[in-house]
Amino acid sequence: MSSKLRSQPRLKGLALLYAALFGWILVLAYTGNLPSQLAVIPYYDKLGHVILYGVAAYLGHRLLHPFTLRLGRYRLPLWVLAFSGWTLAEEGAQFFAPTRSLDALDLVCSGLGILMGYWLAQQQLARQPDSSELSQPLSKN
Repeated sequence: MSSKLRSQPRLKGLALLYAALFGWILVLAYTGNLPSQLAVIPYYDKLGHVILYGVAAYLGHRLLHPFTLRLGRYRLPLWVLAFSGWTLAEEGAQFFAPTRSLDALDLVCSGLGILMGYWLAQQQLARQPDSSELSQPLSKN
């Protein structure tokens, strides 16, 4: 395990707590038990996708940015790739769930959230004093 990962216990705790919340929201959605009060918020579903997936991407990338996948001359952030793949699978699974509906715009909003979370995490990481050790995902090496 990376020493950087061990040195961020609060961020790890927050990420684990958020993962539990994210999972609980998925359970509520798949069982048709999301609060009906959400309907008073215009486009709550789309906004929810951007926020939920953005926060998850931000926290995941902040914690796991040292882990990259080398693809030719490029280094790609492993968390962002894995979470994006999971997002595609989860959205596709909605086709088979009676309480959910497959929606391309939901997938676009989730992707937008992931990109925004990744970008915000990269901005934060670049401001850290030890940014010279920061892996540069999506860059040529």
